[in-house]
Amino acid sequence: MTAEKKLSIRVRRVYEAPDPAADGARVLVDRVWPRGLSKQDAALDAWRKEVAPSTELRKWYGHDPERFEEFAERYRGELATREGEQAIDDLLEAASGARVLTLLTAVKDPSIGHTRVLAEELESRAS
Repeated sequence: MTAEKKLSIRVRRVYEAPDPAADGARVLVDRVWPRGLSKQDAALDAWRKEVAPSTELRKWYGHDPERFEEFAERYRGELATREGEQAIDDLLEAASGARVLTLLTAVKDPSIGHTRVLAEELESRAS
């Protein structure tokens, strides 16, 4: 990928109003649909739940900040599997043609959420 075509990755909460000027491709990357949000209000280009952490890992983590480092390591392990690689490829395909990929999540604090790990993985693959 050339520098001028490099995909920029953003992370936003799905409950925030869409920003058509900055969001690019808007992809929900949560395993379950966000509560209280209609599909129309979400304004998604795609929903790629298969790239989210497994249900077991998500439940184990419970967004406990003290478990974040181990969660991130386990999630990276899931992404490194054949299924994880395919899910990442599908996610990137959903964003093809866009200069910006906005990863959307319902997580209250994305700084300790799976989207942080996923964004880091995507950025490392793009460089």
